[in-house]
Amino acid sequence: MHHLCTSISTRALSLAFAASLAAVSAHAAPTAAPGYQLSIFASPLAGSSAPDSIAVVGSDVFVGYGNGGAPDGSAGAISTIAEYSVSGALLGQTTVVGHNDGLRYDAQTGQLWAIQNEDGNPNLVLVNPANLAKSSPLPFSTTPHGGGYDDVAFSADGTAYVSASNPAHNPNTAPAIVSVSLSATQALVNGGVLAGDAMATVINPPGGSTTLNLQDPDSLIFAPDGRLVLDSQGDKQLIFVRGVGSKSQSVSVLNLQDEVDDTVFARGGEQRLLFSDTGSGNIYALTESFGAGAAISAADVLNQIVGVNLGTGAFTPLVQGLDSPHGEALLSAAPEPSTWALLIIGFGALGIIARQRKPAGA
Repeated sequence: MHHLCTSISTRALSLAFAASLAAVSAHAAPTAAPGYQLSIFASPLAGSSAPDSIAVVGSDVFVGYGNGGAPDGSAGAISTIAEYSVSGALLGQTTVVGHNDGLRYDAQTGQLWAIQNEDGNPNLVLVNPANLAKSSPLPFSTTPHGGGYDDVAFSADGTAYVSASNPAHNPNTAPAIVSVSLSATQALVNGGVLAGDAMATVINPPGGSTTLNLQDPDSLIFAPDGRLVLDSQGDKQLIFVRGVGSKSQSVSVLNLQDEVDDTVFARGGEQRLLFSDTGSGNIYALTESFGAGAAISAADVLNQIVGVNLGTGAFTPLVQGLDSPHGEALLSAAPEPSTWALLIIGFGALGIIARQRKPAGA
């Protein structure tokens, strides 16, 4: 009798374990479209979780981990900034106070901008990519929209444009994008460059114009043609700003099939798309010959990486079966260790640093 019970118990445990493994395997095995090669660039980082933004600086890749912190920085939120080689080896890590969402490289100053607390109480930490030395948290001088700040994109002349996230009003008549400069003690908000209720030309057929009501300004990037592109995530829209900050500034809007987070634009030829999978903790690499100017987005609600039709807003799935993908970056398909210049994606800047690092523990 005891032997029978033990056998039943063992068999039940075995079946439960097998079912658990099957469930994990089913969720942990995203699939790529035919012709695309999908691999794990970096496995979950010990002691950290919820990877999001990715920035490429020279021959290194930086990833911001939110660690499940509150998006307004409350309850002692602490985030991790991790540095990897282009082959995915961990080189080092540091922490910042608050919930990190934006992480981008300023080529003119040679600093990473780490922006925390996209829902409120935002701060900026400057990180030296050469040694991970960091500034004290710099508060933003004002939040005219009432929320936090999310992402930054640097123009060719070095101007920093920051998305004003989590607006307090509906309709949103406050700035959705602001310009920001730095003092010794603050991130100075100089003024709005795009209003949340700006007039925009509709790209989708049949066209026309509309008054925007941007309730979820999120990621920023400069497109190859020089337009500043804002993802208003919950609104399912990409906003294109031509001549940003100039007297001739014009605005257009692409209504999307569903929500997206980061969007990147391919340079053409074979490249590796790095993207964070927030739920699983993995950083994936998708390799393929992407067409020049192709838009690739992280559709977090659909759990897909998608190609975006820039005329209709329709999606073509490139990777399916993910667990909330978010940050994206593009780099060469097979970068050499001595390659120093790689494209910074998510904030559209080139960063060049001349240094070599050994993997942590090497």
